[in-house]
Amino acid sequence: MTSIYERAMGAEFGKLHPEIRKRFGFSSEDGVASIGRGVMDEIWRGPFWTLPFLYLGSVRRIMFPEYGANIPFTIENYAYRDRFDRETVTWIRRFSGRKPRRFDAYMIFSEQRQRIVDYLGTHQHLAVDLELRADAEGALCLRSAAQRFYEGPIAFTFPLLFSGVAEVRESFDERAGRFRIEVKVVNRQWGPLFGYRGAFDVEYRNVAADAVPEDVRPVREERRE
Repeated sequence: MTSIYERAMGAEFGKLHPEIRKRFGFSSEDGVASIGRGVMDEIWRGPFWTLPFLYLGSVRRIMFPEYGANIPFTIENYAYRDRFDRETVTWIRRFSGRKPRRFDAYMIFSEQRQRIVDYLGTHQHLAVDLELRADAEGALCLRSAAQRFYEGPIAFTFPLLFSGVAEVRESFDERAGRFRIEVKVVNRQWGPLFGYRGAFDVEYRNVAADAVPEDVRPVREERRE
């Protein structure tokens, strides 16, 4: 089975660095998980007026207000099929700062939208369209686009005035033999909200799709895309 990233990117997937293709080239049928461990050189946040966004995000493991340097972290990418039989890849990030924090995301390839949709948080209440590309160095670049809020019977397009546009760049540093990641979230009205940058090593584990740890799965899965 083709990975959701290769489906979304098509021929562009072949422009990624071989190590990036390996990290994002598996599906639930491969029985593989990618577990990264490293250190965030910096976790930053915007000015004081961004704190309401960050505290609100921390309730459902989307963003958080803490910041600092040299923060150990892990990133766990498991592939499985969710209860709606959709191929899903987890992005579970755990930060071991003064107050441990977690950032949860679940990506699927949407047949309806013909792109990757990223469900954010413990209850997948925020569905975000993603734009993916390979840059000149073979890094994977993701940028968030339209966002939709789902909670019970409530469903609406989430206004970017009250949210942020996320940009993620993940690359492989051949000299260091490590992966590097940089994330920034910016609100068009209020400016930079949150971000981090760091480096990590990856261990590939044999994990069957039906053996994905329960603690990395969402509390609730959202059908609407």
